[in-house]
Amino acid sequence: MSKDIVLAFSGGLDTSFCVPYLQERGWNVHTVFADTGGVDAEERAFIEDRAKELGVASHVTVDGGPAIWKTFVRPFVQAGEAYQQQYPLLVSDRYLIVEAALKRCNELGTRSIAHGCTGMGNDQVRFDLTVKALGDYEIIAPIREIQKEHTQTRAYEQEYLEARGFGVRAKQKAYTINENLLGLTMSGGEIDRFEAPGEGAVGWCRPRSEWPQQALQITLGFEKGEAVSLNGQRLPGEQILAQLNGLFAEYGVGRGVYTGDTTIGLKGRIIYEAPGLTALLSAHRALEETVLSKQQNRFKPEVARKWVELVYEGFFHDPLKTDLEAYLEASQAKVNGEVDLRTDGATVSAVAVRSPHILNAKGATYAQSADWGVEEAEGFIHLFGMSSTLWAEVNRGE
Repeated sequence: MSKDIVLAFSGGLDTSFCVPYLQERGWNVHTVFADTGGVDAEERAFIEDRAKELGVASHVTVDGGPAIWKTFVRPFVQAGEAYQQQYPLLVSDRYLIVEAALKRCNELGTRSIAHGCTGMGNDQVRFDLTVKALGDYEIIAPIREIQKEHTQTRAYEQEYLEARGFGVRAKQKAYTINENLLGLTMSGGEIDRFEAPGEGAVGWCRPRSEWPQQALQITLGFEKGEAVSLNGQRLPGEQILAQLNGLFAEYGVGRGVYTGDTTIGLKGRIIYEAPGLTALLSAHRALEETVLSKQQNRFKPEVARKWVELVYEGFFHDPLKTDLEAYLEASQAKVNGEVDLRTDGATVSAVAVRSPHILNAKGATYAQSADWGVEEAEGFIHLFGMSSTLWAEVNRGE
C-alpha cells in the first residue's frame, strides 16, 4: 500500500535520484522546493518541471527569502564571525528547508520526510537534528542507504536515472552545486581531491579578466546592527542581500577555496562564493568597531564563535543558540549609521563610517592631540606595565 512522503527537493542529481528510488519502494512522493534565493526564474521553472517529469504526486515551491534573512542573516551579520574565520555558513538555509518540508508533511497528514543528504557530509546532521527538534517524524535518506553498497555514489545515481529515461545535467555530473540567497558552494571532482579547481568550477563571481574597470562604491545603512538601506533606499533585508550579490559578484568579491573541520570529523573542501554577505560583514564590522566599547569588542567575538559553531554543526534549535542571540541583540543597540564600501576587485573595504554613536573623545585624536597631560600619560604607562616591568627587573641578568 502506497504511503505519502515529503521530499526536500532541489532538482539536482541527489534529490532527482530520490524520487524514483522512493517510488519503487511504495512511496507517494510529494516534493517541496524552498526557494531561499540564488535561483532565477528560469531555474525555478526547471525545478518545477523536473519534479513533474519525475512523476511526483505533488510539488510546491515556498518563498524562503524573508525567513532566511530574519532567522539567519540578521543574527549572523550581528555576530560578525565566519566558521573557522573563513566559511560564511552558506548552507544555513537547510534549516528553513526542513521547516518548509515539515509544514507540507502536516498539510498532507504524514509523518514521513525524506532528504537527499549523503552519509558523509554535514547536511545530514543539520536535516536530522532539525527534524528531531521540531517533532516526531520518520526520516528516510536514500543516498545514505545506497552508500552502504555503492562507493561511486554519484555515478550510480546517474546510471540509475538514465536507465529510467531521465537525463542528467552535464554540470551535475562533475560537481555538487548549492545556491541560495546566502551564496554558492561547489564540491566534487578535483575539488574533493585537493587539486586546483578546473575551468568548469565557476559560479557567480566573475574572473579577473571580466571585472569592470571602474571601482564600485555603495552605501549601506544600519539600524541596531541590521542593514535597512542600500544607497539611501530602504529595502527589505533579503532584497538588499540579493542586490549586493549581483553588484559585488561582478568584481569577484567573496570567492574562496575552503578546507575545514566537518561536524562528523572529516576534512571538507569546497569552493564558496558569498559576495553579498562579504560586503555586509565588512560594513557591519567597520560600524560596530566605532560604536562598541573596548570590552564589548574584545568579548563579543567569543559569543559569536560559539553561535557560529552551533549553527554549523546542526544545533539551530538548541536553547544555547537562543541565549547567545539575546546577548548579540543587546550588543547592537547603538550600531546605527552608514558605511561606504568600495571595491576595485576581489576585496572590499569600508572607506567611510558615519554614526551619532562613534566613541570619539572631545579634544583627543589618536596620535595627534589629547586632552590630558604628559604626566598623566607617563603615570598610566607606569601603572599599566608594572607587573611586566617588575618581572624584567627581578630576572634581569639571569
